[in-house]
Amino acid sequence: MRDLLIAGNWKMNGNSILASELVDEIIKGLDASSSCDLLLCPPFPYLNLVSQGIMNSPISLGAQNLSQHASGAYTGEVSGEMLKDIGCEYVIVGHSERRVLMGETNKIITKKFTTAIKNNLKPILCIGESLKERKQDLTTSVISEQLNAVLNTIDVNDMKNAVIAYEPLWAIGTGLTATPDEAQDVHAHIRAEISKSSKKVAENIQILYGGSVNGNNAGSLFSMPDIDGGLIGGASLTSLEFLSITKATNK
Repeated sequence: MRDLLIAGNWKMNGNSILASELVDEIIKGLDASSSCDLLLCPPFPYLNLVSQGIMNSPISLGAQNLSQHASGAYTGEVSGEMLKDIGCEYVIVGHSERRVLMGETNKIITKKFTTAIKNNLKPILCIGESLKERKQDLTTSVISEQLNAVLNTIDVNDMKNAVIAYEPLWAIGTGLTATPDEAQDVHAHIRAEISKSSKKVAENIQILYGGSVNGNNAGSLFSMPDIDGGLIGGASLTSLEFLSITKATNK
């Protein structure tokens, strides 16, 4: 049975005081009986601070992005080696905000995925459709295109060290969310796509749901057989809300 993963993506929010207090509150409020994996992805300036704060706790550290380049004259970029050096275990790749706002293509995202793997970082590959694409009944084709851009480039066994996050663009930060059944259908499709390359990898990979997950809807989402946790945005910035989501993982 797959472990559940709850990942908090702080995006471009907070400061050093919030980061320290939030980490302390989460650690103090953790339920000892919870069996889910926990991950925090703060902004770059606070990675080291959070790394120190979660030391000797069950929480892992992740970054929100990385460069596809190993090193060099890329002002403002952060390499996979740097992230690994300060204690990151995970890195988010291809978040919809970077696809839409920063123009990241499937080709760039695939390069970032492979760079993460080379640096022993676990990429969290984000995929998802827009509201327009959903209304045009293109969800599965968009998901397949984004996923296969990576699958067709890598060795499928590299997916053993990765996580998938399904994030419908229309549900991110809007308060809207897919129903548990709607989300399950897409998650099952993702697993079926991976299964074409390797049934074993498909059975074991964690597939997260992201899109206005909160303490009220988390339990019903996580009860679905192919939903293995959540990539949490706004709700991860409040310890009580984030902790309520972690407590909903006992499915």
